[in-house]
Amino acid sequence: MSIDGKVALVTGASSGIGAATALKLAKAGAKIGLAARRLDRLSALQQQIAANGGQAVALEMDVVDQASVTAGAEKLAEAFGSIDILFNNAGLMPISDLEALKTDEWHRMVDVNIKGLLNTTAAVLPMMIRQKGGHIVNTSSIAGRKVFPGLAVYCATKHAVTAISEGMRLELSKKHNIRVTCIQPGAVESELFEHISDGNYRGQMEALKEQMEFLKAGAETVLFALQAPARMDIAELFVMPTQQPW
Repeated sequence: MSIDGKVALVTGASSGIGAATALKLAKAGAKIGLAARRLDRLSALQQQIAANGGQAVALEMDVVDQASVTAGAEKLAEAFGSIDILFNNAGLMPISDLEALKTDEWHRMVDVNIKGLLNTTAAVLPMMIRQKGGHIVNTSSIAGRKVFPGLAVYCATKHAVTAISEGMRLELSKKHNIRVTCIQPGAVESELFEHISDGNYRGQMEALKEQMEFLKAGAETVLFALQAPARMDIAELFVMPTQQPW
C-alpha cells in the first residue's frame, strides 16, 4: 500500500524516532506535519525534507495542551487537505525509584505519554472518521510488556499506550476503516536518556550502549506497518536489538 500523497502528523518530530520517521515517510512521498515544542529543530527538519523534494510543515505543538494540539492539526489539514496518518510518538522516560518521590516526573510522564496521545487522537480522529479511513501508529515499548526497576511509572504509561492501542483497533478498524498499529521497541538510540535526573540510573542506561547495539530509530518499522496491504492491520510490532536479552 503506497503512502505517496498521504498526509502524516508526526509528534515528537524534533529528534529521535520522530525525526527519523518523518524523513522516511517524506522520502516515501507523504506530506508531513512536524509536531513538537522545539520549533527551531522542526524548521531545520522541514528545510531538509524540502531540499530532498518533499513537503512538510512545522507545527509548534505541546501535546499536553489540547488547544495547541487542535490548532496544529487544523493547520496541517488546511495546508494539505487532510490527515491520513497519525504517528503518536511524543514521550518522556525519566527513571527513578518510587521512594525518591519525584512526583513531578510521574505526573509529567502521565501527561505526555498518555494524555498527550489522547489529545492528538481526539484532534485527528474526527477527520479520519469523516474521510472513512486512516492509520494511527502509537509508540509503546518493551516497557509496555514488562516492568523494570526504576521504571514503574514509565512502564505503567506504556502499558496504557498498548491497551489504548488495542481498544482503538477494536473500535475503529472495522467500523471506520482506521487501522491501528502499536510499535513496541526495545533499546533505541534517542534523547530519552536525557530526561533521567537520577545519576545512578543515567549511568546504568549509558553503560548499556557498551553492551549492545541499540536500534536505529525504527523508522523502517513504522513505514513497514503503513505500507501493509489495505486488508491487513499490523496490530503490534515488537522490535528488539538482537543482543538485548530482556
